[in-house]
Amino acid sequence: MKAKQNITAGILTFLSTATLMACPVCERNQPKVLKGIVHGSGPDSQWDYLIIAVVAVVVVLTLFFSVKWLIKPGERNEDHIKRTVLNALYYGTKK
Repeated sequence: MKAKQNITAGILTFLSTATLMACPVCERNQPKVLKGIVHGSGPDSQWDYLIIAVVAVVVVLTLFFSVKWLIKPGERNEDHIKRTVLNALYYGTKK
């Protein structure tokens, strides 16, 4: 049953990706960098590329630090707020 769900999800992902590609009219109107990738009119000026680049950097940094701190949080202080939950959970006491 799980294999059927995985295969179905893979097929649906492939089909949705194929339908998201730009149509011929949009492809013709897009700048060289975005041809065949997106629908719509494309960026209006060079500032749009700068905005997208800054947002991409913020997203990558956010992803990096969220994964880093999820794997190795680094809080060692005994007065950290997480201790109130962990002490009650594991030791049955509250500090």
